Amino acid sequence: MRVLYSFPHKLGAERICYTAWQQINGLSAAGAQVLVFPGALHRSVPANVTVRPTLAWGKLRIPYRVVGTERACALHDHIVAERLKKLVGQVDIVHAWPLGSLRTLNVAKRLGVPTVLERPNAHTRFAYEVVDRECQRLGVALPPGHEHGLNEAKFAIEEEEFRLADYLLCPSDFVRRTYIERDYTPAKLLRHQYGFDETRYTPISGTERTGQGLTMLFAGVGAVRKGLHFALQAWLHSPAHHNGTFLVAGDILESYAEKLRPSLSHPSVQVLGHRRDVPDLMRRSDILVLPTLEEGSALVTSEARGSGCVLLVSDAAGAVCTHMENALIHAAGDVGALTQHITLLHENRDLLKQLRAASLSTVNEITWAAAGVRLLHVYEQVLSQWRNKAQRAS
Repeated sequence: MRVLYSFPHKLGAERICYTAWQQINGLSAAGAQVLVFPGALHRSVPANVTVRPTLAWGKLRIPYRVVGTERACALHDHIVAERLKKLVGQVDIVHAWPLGSLRTLNVAKRLGVPTVLERPNAHTRFAYEVVDRECQRLGVALPPGHEHGLNEAKFAIEEEEFRLADYLLCPSDFVRRTYIERDYTPAKLLRHQYGFDETRYTPISGTERTGQGLTMLFAGVGAVRKGLHFALQAWLHSPAHHNGTFLVAGDILESYAEKLRPSLSHPSVQVLGHRRDVPDLMRRSDILVLPTLEEGSALVTSEARGSGCVLLVSDAAGAVCTHMENALIHAAGDVGALTQHITLLHENRDLLKQLRAASLSTVNEITWAAAGVRLLHVYEQVLSQWRNKAQRAS
């Protein structure tokens, strides 16, 4: 399987840059022949992966902040499209990322090469709308240029990319549903998954957590869409807060933090700020809470499972888990249900232990290596359908 993987950002940096880097590692381990065109390389990849950056030459890099991310992505797209024209017969499939693939997708279509477009989040219009509604309800204003502020120009580019791509890669059923609700053909929406690094996120083995109260952890950027306000309401409405601790790890949007100040100031809540010891925090915690309103497939949920945390998540988190089997899942925005779930685990420690044991028993299925195998199978499915379509046409 010869894969051209186009990523317009700094491969191996934070957030989606880390996701793309891990995908490439997993694909390589699964046996794919990967040719990567990143904007720049931030972290090394396996030796059998060929890397040809588009916006960096040795130590010289085009500064994204100076030229603007959108212009940098457009330049990356132009360079990849020109390179693809010279790779006729050498590429089986093109894996592209949003906002940096319009020309690449067009060239691939002309050359007859199938394409898949990564969708790391819910449908963009859905994300804009759900975040805007909640911000208005709370009276919280997003800062200018925020990633979840409405940007019609950016949205228009993504819509055209959605149209041009042969398939959209959806990392969760929730993401897939947000596209189906906007009349996308289900056959165009393929499910893959993300993973976690099992060498970093490991559970405490052979010991029981001590102490009377629950330790609940929220880990990630404190943004309105992540639903930290729901978690705080549920925690303070549950008896768990009387002798338990709610750890909040991550930077919080200033206007949002001001709105939440009374709850964040409660003695049972510890605001930790940005932390680099998240794996250790997870090992020390009983529960990871993520009552998000929209997500792709939050990496933190799989990382928490690998660390031995029981998930209390919304149905919009994209978490790989099953309600009452290895996690507790509530409808996004349902504070009452989340309160009940916290209370249930506070009062029933046997259930907490059962959920934890069941979650840990299958974490090998959600590693980045497992994700790479699944993604390779998706590619094989695409090529099989592509060949069948070509045969019918002939």
